[in-house]
Amino acid sequence: MAAMVQTADDLGFRVELAHPPRRIVSLVPSWTETLFALGFTSDEVVGVTKYCVEPAAEVASIAKIGGTKNPDIRAIAKLEPELIIANAEENRREDVERMRAAGIPVFTTYPKTVPGAVESILRLGRVLAREPEAAALAKQIALSVSEIEATLGVWSKLRLRVFCPIWKKPWMSFNGDTYAHDVLRMLGYNNVYASAGERYPITTLEAALERRPDIVILPDEPYEFDEADVTELKALLPTALSRRVLLVSGRDLHWYGVHMVRGLKSLAERMGRVRAAVL
Repeated sequence: MAAMVQTADDLGFRVELAHPPRRIVSLVPSWTETLFALGFTSDEVVGVTKYCVEPAAEVASIAKIGGTKNPDIRAIAKLEPELIIANAEENRREDVERMRAAGIPVFTTYPKTVPGAVESILRLGRVLAREPEAAALAKQIALSVSEIEATLGVWSKLRLRVFCPIWKKPWMSFNGDTYAHDVLRMLGYNNVYASAGERYPITTLEAALERRPDIVILPDEPYEFDEADVTELKALLPTALSRRVLLVSGRDLHWYGVHMVRGLKSLAERMGRVRAAVL
C-alpha cells in the first residue's frame, strides 16, 4: 500500500509515512515553536529538547529528551514517534542515523538563507499534512521581508560592515554560507567574515578589526552575550567603533520558522538605530 505522505527533506532524504504524523518529536527549538503555529498540540508533539522553550505554556508539559547535541535515543524510541524533526546543524548526523536505523522517520532541515527557511517551512507543511497553514506562514514571512527591504532605502546600497561573533574564548563568527549571514544581508549589512573558508571561523578580536567593521553586534545565543560583554568589548575597541556595539536577540538572528515573522522586524528596527551612530 502506498504511503499517504511522500516527500523529501532539505537534504534530499525521502520520507514516507503511512498517514500524517500524529506523534512528533522535535529536536529543533525554532521548529518546535513553529509546529504549534501550524496547529499542532501538546498531545501531538510528544517530545522536545530541553532548549525548546517556546511556546512556553505548551512545551512545559512535554517530555524532554535531552539536548540538541545529545538526545536520549532510548527515551525518544519509548515515545513511539511517527516523525522526528531535526536540523543538519543543530543535531549530529550520527544521532539522526541512529534514529533512522531504529525505524523512526526523520525529516532533516537545513536552511542557509531567508528564502531557504521559507522553503523549509513549505516542505514541513507537506510532510506534516499542514500545507495550507505552512503556505499562510510563508506568506506572512514574505510580507515581513518585503516591508523590511522597502524601508532600507539608500542603505541597500550603502551597506555597513558588521562583525557578529557567535562565541567568545575563542571568538567565532560565521561565513556567507549561513542563515545568519543572509539575515544580515537582507537587513542591509555586509558580514566581514562572509568570505571565510570555514562556515564558523575561529578568529581573534585583532583579526576581526583588520576587516574594518563599522559596527559590532553581540547576539545572546548561542553564546549568551550580555551587557557585561558589551562593556568589556567597548574598552578594547577604537573609540568610534566602541560607540557602535549593540546587543541583539540571538533568536531574531538565528531562529527560522514562525519566529521570523516578528523576529526579523525586531532585528531590523534595533539594528536600524545603530546606523545613526555611523553618520
